[in-house]
Amino acid sequence: MQRLELAPGLIWWPGHLDRPAQERLLAAVERALEEAPLFSPRMPRTGQPFSVRMSNFGPLGWVADEAGYRYQPFHPDTRRSWPDFPADVLEAWHALTGWTAPPEAGLINWYGPEARMGLHQDRDEQDFTAPVLSLSLGDTAVFRFGGDTRRAPTRSIRLASGDALLIGGDSRLAFHGIDRILPGTSTLMGQPGRFNLTLRRVTPP
Repeated sequence: MQRLELAPGLIWWPGHLDRPAQERLLAAVERALEEAPLFSPRMPRTGQPFSVRMSNFGPLGWVADEAGYRYQPFHPDTRRSWPDFPADVLEAWHALTGWTAPPEAGLINWYGPEARMGLHQDRDEQDFTAPVLSLSLGDTAVFRFGGDTRRAPTRSIRLASGDALLIGGDSRLAFHGIDRILPGTSTLMGQPGRFNLTLRRVTPP
């Protein structure tokens, strides 16, 4: 399996999940969304909705609304607990991160054809020791990453269905985002769009 270090601690595995593994994981995501439907997070203070819709796996889920960014143990609309992690997700976490402590939050991002995510840092966790692992399903996304300041130079790669990306070490607080989706680049789903699963530790192990 190809392993590319894009920056210290920023590791990319193109094609980590083969087609059967992608299909299994997509089915697990679809089952989870029956329990915890996609919701539209909103920007703090302004209430402006994100273009990306979200849900979560695991004991904790990331949410955003006028009160701020946070992790909580229940869906903001249904008030029900988040569904459990699929076995394939936990397997990828342990295989690629080297961590024995399991992830606590599994953010499910749904990118429609027009969705994007501006440059940001993942810094709502209590501890930054553990890496962040993402798994891509569906259409290819243009992923942009830089340094630990917003003004640092950036580079872009194309994350395809089945790719895995780890943000850790010296890159744990690197700014990153999704510039755009390339509709029609995957046949995994019957519609254009992309799921990104982002696995995180929230509390110190």
